Amino acid sequence: MGPTAVGKTALGVHLAKKYSGEVINGDSLQVYKGLDIGTAKVTVEEMGGIPHHLIDIVDVASSYTASDFKAAAEQVIDDIQSRGKVPILVGGSGLYIQGLLNDMKFGKTGEDISFRKNLEKTLEETSSLYIWNQLNMVDPEAAKEIHPNNTRRVIRALESIHMSGEKFSSQQEFSLSDSYRVLSIALNCDRTLLYERINHRVEVMVEQGVLDEAKMLFELVNKENNQAHKGIGYKEWFPYFSGDATFDEAKEKVKQNSRRYAKRQLTWFRNRMENVHWFDVMKDNYLESVELLVTDFLERGE
Repeated sequence: MGPTAVGKTALGVHLAKKYSGEVINGDSLQVYKGLDIGTAKVTVEEMGGIPHHLIDIVDVASSYTASDFKAAAEQVIDDIQSRGKVPILVGGSGLYIQGLLNDMKFGKTGEDISFRKNLEKTLEETSSLYIWNQLNMVDPEAAKEIHPNNTRRVIRALESIHMSGEKFSSQQEFSLSDSYRVLSIALNCDRTLLYERINHRVEVMVEQGVLDEAKMLFELVNKENNQAHKGIGYKEWFPYFSGDATFDEAKEKVKQNSRRYAKRQLTWFRNRMENVHWFDVMKDNYLESVELLVTDFLERGE
């Protein structure tokens, strides 16, 4: 795991080849079909013959949450292990990774039945999307993970925010799961270099045709009901398509948001993940150090 553009994909394939493993995607956007360029989705050539799971499994017009990912990933892990292979989870979506590796619970606050009843009445008089938009305004991270049609969960999130004064997404409670024996590896590099990589990647994506993918999301009829259209690298182009921004303004916004996202990823993995081994990808002995750690972990077994 680690920030965008740091080199997670290459390391995952390298370790899978060396340790007889298979890769499981841990990126919330790479699950979507047709979103290849903007998500930096691993290519067949980059896979190097290594099986990759949970890529291209969801239509862009569909919703897919961290709970969906957890259920699917657990099945894939069981399958990989049943064949004597090593599951290697690769990605930068902190909520997906943490939710899979831990037992996850949300919003353990008190209740306000009167507040809830008012929301339920509002729902009857308006629509599920109207209620969901209220959540999206105060806690977009929580809204991203809850489908608008899941009105019970949306109302519970709003009630929890009302009771605690805190965002529902910040109230997630995680307890370590004993389902898996886990070795967590995170990558990083000098911040200036990382930002240069991100800026370069955006330029390459533009050359490769990322605007076609963004336009497809922009033209979705019910785009408010799914997560794909909110992805960084896509949503920034929407003002350009609608005539509210120039091409250069939109491209610069992609770079800016991508850099900010990388910073948030680093914060998440440092503050919310336990027992993480960090490696600087620019160190001369970086790959050797990772291999020593993984070899020791696998040899120790249970």
